[in-house]
Amino acid sequence: MKLSNNKILITGGASGIGLGLTERFISEGNTVIVCGRREDVLKEVAAKHSGLITKVCDLAVEADRVELYNWVAENHPDTNVLVNNAGMQNWMNITDDTFFDRAQTEITTNIAAPVHLTGLFAGLKSLTTIINVTSGLAFVPFTKVPVYSATKAFFHSFTLSARHLLKAKNIEVIELIPPALNTDLGGKGLHNFAQPVSEFIDSVFAQLAEGKTEIGFGFGAIIANAGPEEVLSAFNRLNPEQ
Repeated sequence: MKLSNNKILITGGASGIGLGLTERFISEGNTVIVCGRREDVLKEVAAKHSGLITKVCDLAVEADRVELYNWVAENHPDTNVLVNNAGMQNWMNITDDTFFDRAQTEITTNIAAPVHLTGLFAGLKSLTTIINVTSGLAFVPFTKVPVYSATKAFFHSFTLSARHLLKAKNIEVIELIPPALNTDLGGKGLHNFAQPVSEFIDSVFAQLAEGKTEIGFGFGAIIANAGPEEVLSAFNRLNPEQ
């Protein structure tokens, strides 16, 4: 994809990786639309970035996803890039009383929403690129976030299929495979140990400039290309016996 003069919709683009992508795309000369659930957060980010377009939308609600697409098609029909970034991560155990309820919400947000948006926006005539944010945990699960890891494995697989299926429409499908980064994903303070988002964003844009469609960084890059023994070793390191 070209790195400037795009109109880009980024889901969950007001925090974490999404915010990092938003700020970098703006600095590269793109028009960016950000959607998210929290209007106050959207307003705060918009106040810092002149020209940023925001839209309140709860992607866990099917009607909101349809309304988002219709709004973009009517008001921003030149949108040519969709970034499926929004996601949630629950630290939980299968034996928790709230496990299934929380799992359902996570599956809806991390799987149903981006799959639905992909289907909707593939029908937008101007669309040329879809960027899906998966995770290194798509390749080796971290058992403290069992459903999150599984949703990212699903999304990785779906991305491979989408890349193949959308070639006929000349839509490029790019996968970003981050490691743990210093964000509030899963809860404040849980990832304070991790690398800053800025380092990941720098790597992403360097690889986009090279024309790569599978973009890893750190652990995400290593595990995406690992063999079975390396995956097993990584699993054992991530999930030591109690």
